[in-house]
Order: sequence, then C-alpha cells, then structure tokens
Amino acid sequence: MRMSNGQTGFTLLEVLIALIILSIGLLGLAGLQANSLRNNNSAYQRTQASLLANEMLDRIRANRQGLEAGAYDAIDSTTTSDPGCITSGCSSAEMAQYDAHDWSNRLASLLPSGQGTVAGGGANSVFTITVMWDDARTGATGTACSGDTTVDLTCFTLSTRP
Repeated sequence: MRMSNGQTGFTLLEVLIALIILSIGLLGLAGLQANSLRNNNSAYQRTQASLLANEMLDRIRANRQGLEAGAYDAIDSTTTSDPGCITSGCSSAEMAQYDAHDWSNRLASLLPSGQGTVAGGGANSVFTITVMWDDARTGATGTACSGDTTVDLTCFTLSTRP
C-alpha cells in the first residue's frame, strides 16, 4: 500500500510541534520552581529575623538591672564589642554589652548582610528592635527601611514594652 504524496512527513511534523509545546511547558515549570525556591528562602530569612528580634527582647527582659540602667536604650549591631566577662561573671552593663555583641554575631551569621538596632528609653518605654538584611541580594546597604530593595536592606521591626 502506498501513501499519497500529500500525507508524507505529516506525522513527523506533528511530533515536532508536540515537542515544542512540551518544551515551552517544561521551561515554564522550571521558572515556577526557581521562583518558589526564591520565595521559600525569603520566608526562611523573615522567620530568622523574627526569631532574632524576639531573642533580643528576651535578653533585655532577662537583664532587668541593665534595662533600668539604660544599657539597652541604643544598640547598633555594627558597633558592638565583646566585654570578655562571660566566663568570669559580668555586671549588668557588661551583660548588656555581651548581649549586643552576641546578637550582632548571630545576625551576621544567619542573615545576608544582617544587622540590627535597638532603640528605647528605659524600663517603662517602648523598645523598637529592627533587624535588617539583604533579602533580594542586590548589594543594598541602606538602613532607611524604605522598601526599595535596590537601595535599602529589608527590615523587620518589633516594638513592645519589655
């Protein structure tokens, strides 16, 4: 049996079109997977920021004397130092300094370009704990928390009374 000349190669053309459609669909799925991974990583970093902010709040609550003395009123994680007293016993002011130093190290190790600030006005005031990191990995360094990830770091802010 012989095929007519008008039907020659038609099945091959159908297979090629099906492969092109399948390839486009698989490329779309690969894009969705990449987007999903990026969003999952962002959610993980936001969770870490929340935990680190609450950790600092717990440190403040645990050192009531340091809180009342104002040792936690203005902390910038980029300017902390280790008082070197953790093995020999710290005063309340030194413990606050150690808390800031240890928190700074944890911010830097758990978040990309991680840093933070604590602002308050003594034992009966509202404290604002801000954790900042480069969520979009754009190389941003600004700390204005504007929401523009090309300029400023992503911010998580916790405000409460200790």
